Amino acid sequence: MAIQTITWMSAFLCLAQVFSMPMPCQLQGQLVRTTHNLLRDMGGHFPLECLQENVFMAFPATSFATSGAPQVRAIYETLKNIDTLFGTDELPTMWDQQKLEYFQNIIYRQIEESECMSSVDTSDYPIRAEGLKTYFGNIAAVLKEKNFSYCAWEVVRKELLYTLEFILKHNSDSLLWSNRT
Repeated sequence: MAIQTITWMSAFLCLAQVFSMPMPCQLQGQLVRTTHNLLRDMGGHFPLECLQENVFMAFPATSFATSGAPQVRAIYETLKNIDTLFGTDELPTMWDQQKLEYFQNIIYRQIEESECMSSVDTSDYPIRAEGLKTYFGNIAAVLKEKNFSYCAWEVVRKELLYTLEFILKHNSDSLLWSNRT
């Protein structure tokens, strides 16, 4: 009887361990939504004093056009580009620093948990990647051109909010949602 109890307990603990582990290679929708909300809330509305600094940047919607693996890879590459933008030491001090740090940690976590996305083979991905590379290159250029000023970061925040909203609105079916209502 004791051996049977130990066997059942061992099996239960083993299954609990396996099912509690994060699912590899999945982008979590709730985390993408959380990053959007943190970015939105850390700085408030676009400041009036920055309106003259605001520039138009064409968003590469075609990079997210196809569903499935190419779309998920585009989202993954977007998160990597966001992480790169925030990898500088010249982050805005006027934003809520706790939310900024939490935002950076969630972006990093999504990238680390979905590392295998970089090896997803899609035949048309180079074309999609070029659109993302150009878009994020333009964003980085604005930051550098404006010496990482507060208004430059507000332009970046505005663009990234649009990007994350687009992903949540048009690509949410490619994300993993734990309890979607």
